[in-house]
Amino acid sequence: MHFKLLIALLEDDKTDAVLKAARDAGATGATVLNQARGEGLKQAKTFFGLTLETQRDMVLFLVEEHLSRKILEKVAEVGQFDAKPGTGIAFQIDVEDAMGVAQQVQKLTAVVEEEL
Repeated sequence: MHFKLLIALLEDDKTDAVLKAARDAGATGATVLNQARGEGLKQAKTFFGLTLETQRDMVLFLVEEHLSRKILEKVAEVGQFDAKPGTGIAFQIDVEDAMGVAQQVQKLTAVVEEEL
């Protein structure tokens, strides 16, 4: 079984909704890293020299490759990444090898067979 790593950088108030949507789309778990910072096309606004930034989270999903696109699209939809600039981004990376995923492989085998 092959895996992809989905990485989503999003506003922290959308994290719970994105986690639920990803699980509903087939993700078996996630890791959330709080207090991420970033900058897009436009720099963050400042007020008297203080930067006004919203809190961001980085969410990592290790998912089966046949389910990855569906999960990625659902994460982007719920996170509203294309609805307005600066809400977040999500992308996927090929994973060469993964350890500690035996339980997920057992669960995903039947799900992937249904998808194919």
